[in-house]
Amino acid sequence: MKTLRPILIAAALLAMAFAVIPVHNVFGAENAPDVRLNADSIAPRSIEELTGRNVTRDYAFAWRDLAHALNNNDKALLKDYFTGFAKDDFSGRIADQAHNGLRTRYVDHGHKVKAFFYSLDGSAMQMVDEAQLEVQVLDGNKVVHQENGTQTYLVLMTPGADRWFVRSLQALPASDF
Repeated sequence: MKTLRPILIAAALLAMAFAVIPVHNVFGAENAPDVRLNADSIAPRSIEELTGRNVTRDYAFAWRDLAHALNNNDKALLKDYFTGFAKDDFSGRIADQAHNGLRTRYVDHGHKVKAFFYSLDGSAMQMVDEAQLEVQVLDGNKVVHQENGTQTYLVLMTPGADRWFVRSLQALPASDF
């Protein structure tokens, strides 16, 4: 029995190591863009560390899903992290580009997000995102338009049962913030 114990322990550790691998793949975190959240001057209340981590994670997943939805003309991919105006706007954009035989590809180089409002009841957070993006509009496989640079977005996120949702994502002219 003593010689069998190290083998059983090694087998259990190996099984636990393999059990962790699919969890990472289910969430697809490796494909999510880099999001850096600064909430130092948020008002009227500060955010808890866990809330900050969740908002950062869910905002990154929203951008990941948005990129896949626009590239594949599949508005169903918006369902997990978008709601309200943002979901309606991007669903309409996807329908329009699909109707015209186009698709949009984002090459996402990361986001510097500054949270400036968190409601007292915790029901809404407003942020400004400086996104580093390459945006390509494709007709089939041919790039017909390309932009590369920083785009500023005004973001409204609201909590759901188990995640934060992007409710509004509005591009801002460079002079607004």
